[in-house]
Amino acid sequence: MSSQREIVLPPSIRLSGDGLLLREWAEADLSALVELYDDPEIDRWTPVPSPFDSTAAGAYLAKAHEGRAEGRTKAQLAITTDGERPRGEVILFRCRLDARDIELAYGVGSRHRRQGLASRAVKLATDYAYQHLGARRVLLRIEARNSPSMAVARATGFQLTDDEPVTREAKGRRVTLHTWCCHHGSADSVSP
Repeated sequence: MSSQREIVLPPSIRLSGDGLLLREWAEADLSALVELYDDPEIDRWTPVPSPFDSTAAGAYLAKAHEGRAEGRTKAQLAITTDGERPRGEVILFRCRLDARDIELAYGVGSRHRRQGLASRAVKLATDYAYQHLGARRVLLRIEARNSPSMAVARATGFQLTDDEPVTREAKGRRVTLHTWCCHHGSADSVSP
């Protein structure tokens, strides 16, 4: 795909490598979604609603499926080690500021942290974005106080850019996010 064209995500994405399988969420994952996202750290750093109960999980999953069907601008993938039990999520979406860029977001459930899941998932998604989507840049947007996410960014080859910080509204507060970029070729190969 030309770097001058807007990125369109395929209808389904399934990535494997480095001991992970990233797959689309399924209806059977509702209880796992609650376990992963009803967490103070997820609440602190993401726009995911809190408390995150089965009603919130159902709405989250429905919105994810609806968004994929309508415009394929965002893919929300469960992070698994076995293709079954979700341990977290990585999200790929077309950047709002430049549709030739892919932005990633991620979260890992509290019981599954410190296993390198976020780093491995970000590497897989980054490589996929460059190799299969033709992304111009792959970005992370991280709050300056979010040291765990900055550690993931550094571990996966992302570097802080001089892009203007992005301000977003999240849960009734203004959030200032700094842009990190991983340059093409710094991620390992991945099987789509």
